[in-house]
Amino acid sequence: MHLHREGTPSLLLGTAILCLALFALWNWPLLPAWLNITVSAVLLVTYGIVVYFFRVPKRTVQRDDGQVLAPADGKVVAIEEVFEGEYFNDRRIQVSIFMSPLNVHVNWYPISGSTSYYKYHPGKYLVAWHPKSSTENERSTVVVKHPRHGEVLFRQIAGALARRICTYSREGQPAEQGSEFGFIKFGSRVDVLLPTGSDITVQLGQKVTGSSTIIARFTSH
Repeated sequence: MHLHREGTPSLLLGTAILCLALFALWNWPLLPAWLNITVSAVLLVTYGIVVYFFRVPKRTVQRDDGQVLAPADGKVVAIEEVFEGEYFNDRRIQVSIFMSPLNVHVNWYPISGSTSYYKYHPGKYLVAWHPKSSTENERSTVVVKHPRHGEVLFRQIAGALARRICTYSREGQPAEQGSEFGFIKFGSRVDVLLPTGSDITVQLGQKVTGSSTIIARFTSH
């Protein structure tokens, strides 16, 4: 496991604040010793949580052209047929995964192919599980075209806490199932829009592991 590069500014700032606060607490004590210890412990735990947030686990990807992998760690909060109006303009099966602040926030390609579409949308910061967050929140949309199974759309969505979406995909670039395509800071959500004939293999409320859990299988070849 290592730390994600997107965490560098936050961790540098956090380290500076932590060091200054601890130095001040123990060199110019204005509080009783027991309270100094308590405040120091809270600062260290908070810093540890920030470090933990930017972790990148080492995972072995079992690639399979016939299946769709979870693009993120988290909990399945929606499985429904919806009208997708940004790119396809037809009906798709939407699988939505909510990432809490304690989940790994790396995003991985759910399928392999070539990137046929990318667009960033500024927007609101509704809570990530809100039904309108898919269309009204700050978000990035990526479409990958598989040579045999067609196109799959996935969308990074900012939540009430997430204020920065990082997307590395660009049109024309290759996509490899299980490789990293982005990162979202703090609580957020990823939607996957699949062909209506797809065989969904997860259930509402199920916890999934990015680049590992199979969320669907293609039924056409």
